[in-house]
Amino acid sequence: MKEASEMLDLVLLVDDDDTTNYLNKRLLTDMKVAKEIKVLKNGKEALDYLSEACGDKPDSTLKCPDLIFLDIKMPMMDGFEFLEEYQRKGLDAGDHVIILMLTSSASFYDLERIKNFKKVKKHYSKALTNHDVKEILAEFFQNRKN
Repeated sequence: MKEASEMLDLVLLVDDDDTTNYLNKRLLTDMKVAKEIKVLKNGKEALDYLSEACGDKPDSTLKCPDLIFLDIKMPMMDGFEFLEEYQRKGLDAGDHVIILMLTSSASFYDLERIKNFKKVKKHYSKALTNHDVKEILAEFFQNRKN
């Protein structure tokens, strides 16, 4: 069992699919990955949250996430539109947030397009597995100290 000090502070699940969000949140909760897991339904909701939590004048009542799982295909604002706006607003300036793309159907075009965004470290197929989460923690949060 992980101690609270080893857990991430906040993981954002940005996906419009309720089943995927339920499964991913349950897995992350069972594996004690984060103190808080927040579900947002599209890129616009995520951008609004990040602008308040991580922008120039952050709201002290909101946490900036350690990790974002971002769906590619969503209504209102998809994952790529989110990433473009995230860069445009300068929210990608710090190295703190790890962004991983989630997709149910990764086309070659989408996978190539992901490479244009330096903040996106990898992509994973939906839904996350226990193995995926262990790999993510080992690769991106191995040296984490709170």
